[in-house]
Amino acid sequence: MTGSTLQRSAAGHDMAEPWWRGAVGYEIYVRSFADSNGDGVGDLAGITSRLDYLSWLGVDAVWLTPFYPSPGHDHGYDVSDYCAVSPRHGSLEDFDTLVREAHRRGLRVMVDIVPNHTSIEHQWFASARNRPEGPDRDRYLWADPASDGGPPNNWRSHFGGPAWTFDEASGQYWCHLFLPEQPDLNWRNPAVREDFDSILRWWTDRGVDGFRVDVAHGLVKDARLRDNPQIAPITEGMDPFDAFDAFEHRHDMDQSENVEVFRRWSRVCAPRQAMLLGEVNAPWPDRMSRYVEPGALDQVFFLRTAFLGWAPETLLTMVRSMHDAAPQQISWVLSNHDRSRPVTRFGGGESGLQRSLAVTTLFMALGGTPFLFQGEELALPDGVLRAGLHDPVSVRNEGAIHGRDGCRTPMPWDSSAHNGFSTGDPWIDSEFRPPEHTVDGQRDDPDAAVHRYRSLLAVRRRHPDMWRAPLQWIETADPRVAALRRGSIAVVANLSDRRARVPLGSPGWQPVFESRAGSSLDNREHEAISVPAESTVVLATDQ
Repeated sequence: MTGSTLQRSAAGHDMAEPWWRGAVGYEIYVRSFADSNGDGVGDLAGITSRLDYLSWLGVDAVWLTPFYPSPGHDHGYDVSDYCAVSPRHGSLEDFDTLVREAHRRGLRVMVDIVPNHTSIEHQWFASARNRPEGPDRDRYLWADPASDGGPPNNWRSHFGGPAWTFDEASGQYWCHLFLPEQPDLNWRNPAVREDFDSILRWWTDRGVDGFRVDVAHGLVKDARLRDNPQIAPITEGMDPFDAFDAFEHRHDMDQSENVEVFRRWSRVCAPRQAMLLGEVNAPWPDRMSRYVEPGALDQVFFLRTAFLGWAPETLLTMVRSMHDAAPQQISWVLSNHDRSRPVTRFGGGESGLQRSLAVTTLFMALGGTPFLFQGEELALPDGVLRAGLHDPVSVRNEGAIHGRDGCRTPMPWDSSAHNGFSTGDPWIDSEFRPPEHTVDGQRDDPDAAVHRYRSLLAVRRRHPDMWRAPLQWIETADPRVAALRRGSIAVVANLSDRRARVPLGSPGWQPVFESRAGSSLDNREHEAISVPAESTVVLATDQ
């Protein structure tokens, strides 16, 4: 597999640069993308069958969410074997075929690696639990009860309740920042570090081009297991994510030793030209930028924009401060499998589409590797469930308001049964999508969202200054308007509710992409641009 070749590269791409420079990624939520065998669960063969669509769209890399063996308490993020494929998603042969066919089309393949925790059914944890005196015990975080017999400290689980579960057999608690079925690994143990070195090598030997690192900021915990400062009260029935945010996560997250782990990983992955892209939710840009210091992670996702409703000034302030802290190391996203879709968050309908595309257009000019989440290019709103909840955040917490089922409903390919996702009943029962929300329906409509996103990606490919040239911010009078120049390219993002005029400082500009039609240049040799409300324009000059 390591000998597979890529036949397509971004226009203007220097082959001495890492492959991800100038690339655009696409997240595939494996369970919900394409089902090849009619069992209602997405699989690897289904993804392979849709690679031509991704190539047509113009993305450069796909990130696959976990497809490993798992009991499925958190839909694959509770891994029981890191070097295998779950039968529900296919086989290793299916994976090899997917990589080979992706590479034949010039698409890179990234896989999700989940290093913060394993499944409770992983053989390491079974051994640790059954043999408290054995060598595997120290692979996980165990602690004696507090003086009152309760959990060792006040750490909270993201998914509700304490981050500790009592093991009656040994009289100790195990730590889990997520579900009790997801025990946290002890990253101070050299054996854990060696195991993951081997896992990374195993997948790159199969042709994997990179890793999306789940919860990259959570691996190492405070050695003394000290309490976190509480900054807000916790009330009965509180949403678990809000309860988690009631603490300053000083001791359970974002420890400096995390960067040491990724320096070690880089020594494994860099010689193999495999990207390390971290899911890092550190609170400040300077904390985020630590993870992409030379020799650590290659890039980190900036997730805070995926948490926002429509708040233009806040969004642009966040984006500029994060970009300036790490200009080429940020992967920009508006959505993923954990957050409500941007069209829904940004007001729904055509307004939600216009706002989402305006922000995404700006992201395409910020360096780093922007990612789309499956269906984002169709301007999909959140799916509507017809029956039952699946996300453990919702299932296990009465009154939870941040459930993730709505963004995880099946990819709508056409207007056949189950929108062409599967011939069987899908694993999640959601309302039928109308033809105008499907791939087939939009490909037949030249004005549909998918063509607008495809055109944007083509412009980025034709104009490598959008991601390669040094960035200069152009100051604007309105904090809801951002403008920048990168070599022969200028970008003006007007996220305000009224038309905005921005001087460009030099002549000769011509629009090459408008997220909403209606931009106009003045008559003085095109030295200023008037941009419609809630839209972004990309301009090029030969000067």
